[in-house]
Amino acid sequence: MIRSERTRRASSAALRILALAAVYYLAGGLGLIRGVSVHGEVVTPLWPPTGIALSALFYLGPRVWPGIALGSLCVISTLDDSVSFLTAVVVAGNTLAPVCSYLILRRAGFRRELDRLRDGLMLVFLGALGGMTISATVGTWMLVLDDHLPLSGFWPVWTAWWSGDAMGVLVVTPLLLVMRRARMPRITDRWIEASALAAASVTVSLVATRSSLAMIYLVFPLLIWAALRFQLAGSAPCAFLVSVLAVVAGTQGVGPFEGHTLLHVMVNLAVLNGSVALTALLLAAVVTEQSNIRRSIEHACEELADLVERLAPGRAAPTAAWTSRPEDEPDGL
Repeated sequence: MIRSERTRRASSAALRILALAAVYYLAGGLGLIRGVSVHGEVVTPLWPPTGIALSALFYLGPRVWPGIALGSLCVISTLDDSVSFLTAVVVAGNTLAPVCSYLILRRAGFRRELDRLRDGLMLVFLGALGGMTISATVGTWMLVLDDHLPLSGFWPVWTAWWSGDAMGVLVVTPLLLVMRRARMPRITDRWIEASALAAASVTVSLVATRSSLAMIYLVFPLLIWAALRFQLAGSAPCAFLVSVLAVVAGTQGVGPFEGHTLLHVMVNLAVLNGSVALTALLLAAVVTEQSNIRRSIEHACEELADLVERLAPGRAAPTAAWTSRPEDEPDGL
């Protein structure tokens, strides 16, 4: 019985690791579709596997890290058939970055519900901007040491690598964290509003990322609308949609990205995607936190009113009983 239980647990753990590796590999393949070459090295403006890896660590625990390593190895193998020491170190960096982000966030008290402003700030600065420096630094230095990249190209490749990994965390992780808690809304008028928001998001995002006019700022009222009315469940999908369409337009060189050099496109995409993710994440966290505080205050007021209602008759009863007892009256009265 004990052996069968251990076997079942080992099989379950192995399946989770293989499933994570498969999802990581598929997401990496999708990310490489929009890959660009910087100093001869393939990088992407948005790398979804980092967001998937960090989300999986929060859902499944740190023991699934071999799935991240296996998925990263499979992705790198599609770019280079030979497995070398360089490949092993890059895989180690790609694995260590989300694991360190997870450990740092857990240590800092991060809650995956993202219902506090501090959770949003921690995900941005500790999980994305801070943690992803590991993969970018390890990977870029190994390219330099292995003579795949000249030293003069270190910072352009490092910046592009770091930006793609960080954007993967900022855009994909909130979406995956909120999906587990997502529930179908009740049949109310909010269905109409949600449908209108979805239609407007698709239309405005396409126009903003495809038009040669400077209309990219039209996406921010949509993000504000989604965050104020639907919190992270609305703003995270909108941010993901805007970022994906912007990456597609940027790598195709159309719309606001037409006529720009690759470096300018990468910088513009990093700034745009970062601003979109920050607006969606932080505003939704603030709204959710304020809603939770309001509900807590309302609940406390209800409990206080109920307590006062229960105590008020108890005070009156002893008073009435004392005044009705003649033996308690003073002598001579």
